Amino acid sequence: MRVISGTAGRRRLKTPGGLKVRPTADRVKEALFNILGDRVPGSRFLDLFAGTGNVGIEALSRSAAVAVFVEKDIRNIRIIKENTRITGLERQAKLLCKDVLGAINFLGSQGQKFDIIFADPPYLKDLETGVLLAIAGHGLLEPDGMVIIESNKKDLPPGDVKELKTFRQERYGDTLLSFYRYKETTGR
Repeated sequence: MRVISGTAGRRRLKTPGGLKVRPTADRVKEALFNILGDRVPGSRFLDLFAGTGNVGIEALSRSAAVAVFVEKDIRNIRIIKENTRITGLERQAKLLCKDVLGAINFLGSQGQKFDIIFADPPYLKDLETGVLLAIAGHGLLEPDGMVIIESNKKDLPPGDVKELKTFRQERYGDTLLSFYRYKETTGR
């Protein structure tokens, strides 16, 4: 696993040994950031179910202003901290050791808003709808922001959740990326 592009491009990231972590594959990550393109520089990025921090670190390497990493396992938080140190991106990284719904509630109570929210819940656990409901309910997404859900192709996330609407889906092998934005947003 490596950082693909940007200031930390080609740097190898650490992965936890023996832990149940499924990092986003490099080819899926590269496709995701090709789609996001110029939305990333200067953005506030939220990485939910962060695991190793792979996706949020890629965003920081590509000039996101800040990335908040949400991961409930302290061992994974330590890996994310080490990976941000290795890449020299620790100053722009904020780490929250909380379960995702608790973190969304906390961030919402703090009035936090994000331009890009990436969620990679454990596959085949039917967590996507709850995460989208929480994001919408706590108003974490900027008006022209985007939520991306990574899921297994067999575990299709919902089309619309509250005011969030699917506007794009891309499949890479068994991985599906679903893109959401507010219904009234025409987007870029």
